[in-house]
Amino acid sequence: MQIMRLLLAALCSASLSLAAQAADGHVKPFYAVTAGELTGPPGSIIRIEPWDLHTAYWVNAYRILYRSTGLDGQPIAVSAAVIIPQFPVPAGGRPIIAWAHPTTGVAVKCAPSLSDSLVDDIPGITDMIPRGYVVVATDYPGLGTAGPHPYLVGVSEGRAVLDSVRAVRSFAKAEARNEFVVWGHSQGGHAALWAGELARSYAPELGLAGVAAAAPATELARLFDRDDNETAGKILASMALVSWSEVFGAPLQSVLLDKAIPVADRIGKDCIDSLGGALGVEMAEQPLQKEFLKADPTQTEPWKSLMARNTPGGMSTAAPLFIAQGSDDKIVRPGITRDFVSRLCSARERVTFAELPGVDHTMAARTSASAAVAWMDERFRGVKPLNTCVE
Repeated sequence: MQIMRLLLAALCSASLSLAAQAADGHVKPFYAVTAGELTGPPGSIIRIEPWDLHTAYWVNAYRILYRSTGLDGQPIAVSAAVIIPQFPVPAGGRPIIAWAHPTTGVAVKCAPSLSDSLVDDIPGITDMIPRGYVVVATDYPGLGTAGPHPYLVGVSEGRAVLDSVRAVRSFAKAEARNEFVVWGHSQGGHAALWAGELARSYAPELGLAGVAAAAPATELARLFDRDDNETAGKILASMALVSWSEVFGAPLQSVLLDKAIPVADRIGKDCIDSLGGALGVEMAEQPLQKEFLKADPTQTEPWKSLMARNTPGGMSTAAPLFIAQGSDDKIVRPGITRDFVSRLCSARERVTFAELPGVDHTMAARTSASAAVAWMDERFRGVKPLNTCVE
């Protein structure tokens, strides 16, 4: 029997460098909160600090810490970056782009806002800045702030994205208007789709103009292709399994071989997509050799139900969607995304589907970024979107 490559390889992008992150994985002072500081509505800001990125872009950048809602309904703190163009403010205020990042890891130290390359790592940023868009880039819960990070947990990601929009709306220097688009890649595509589905019920006061996703993680169970010979699959599977074991109390012993558990735990403590992190997790994976799982998570509870619960598409999105998918993607396979789009069309969603010939997973967001930003601009201008469902 084949075993698996995972949903999650899912969710890696090679674009992000985390060289500036803290090596010890401890929560840095800016990201730490007291119980009293959590008092306040979701999306309200706890603190802000200017961030000198030494970037060539004409922007002012800030780190923010804002309130959101945890899976248990209790208030939590989430961190983000805010990028404000040094250009005239458009009439009515700056439209908002909420960027949802791809997989960086599940450890506290893996937050993108700990990286000085964050602006460069947002696909389409060179088109967004001249248009005067303000960009808010959430880290998601448990990255930067105290963990665990609910990796590929839809409600957690979606709330964090929506509350980041609330936060930037309340930040006077952003001069933001009440209209936003969510833009995400891979894990961030999963987050963007969930934000779109939750917007009407969780943040009805916000003006969602659209949801754009490149190579999104959609049907989580199908994203396991069950080949445990893949190093990337084992590394990312370990991150997901470790995260869900901590977040939901799911027993690792039910799916992992005993000797794999401590290795998976070590992998979960490192980040990917930095030179040091990539080498670290690959070296940690070596003891697994070709043996990894003792049971298929897609057929083993509670993992099976958790995958179903965190697969997007169960609720209507109150805005048009743009979805891009590369034909050479070996991580999020094209057929899975096409089937997901077909289901959206059957549910009468408004979808613009962009197929990217010859493009792999890593380049999906970069390749589609210009088209995605042009699509966002039309949403902000009230232009009727192309609906490929009916073409």
